[in-house]
Amino acid sequence: MSFQTYITNIEEKTGKKAQDFQNLAEEKAFTKNGELVVKATEVTTWLKEEFELGHGHAMAMYAYLKGKRE
Repeated sequence: MSFQTYITNIEEKTGKKAQDFQNLAEEKAFTKNGELVVKATEVTTWLKEEFELGHGHAMAMYAYLKGKRE
């Protein structure tokens, strides 16, 4: 599965765009000025618990938050 497919699937499952997750991560202080300031485990645990994402999807969103776009 491609990175973009993961992002699309996340958007379909949660109803939130990738930018929404970027904004939520900033609100939770996981990012500061768009830069991640926490470890992957904190982000993936949040995504799994709050949005019921699987590990692969949570890691894809972590990568997005880290700056990956393709």
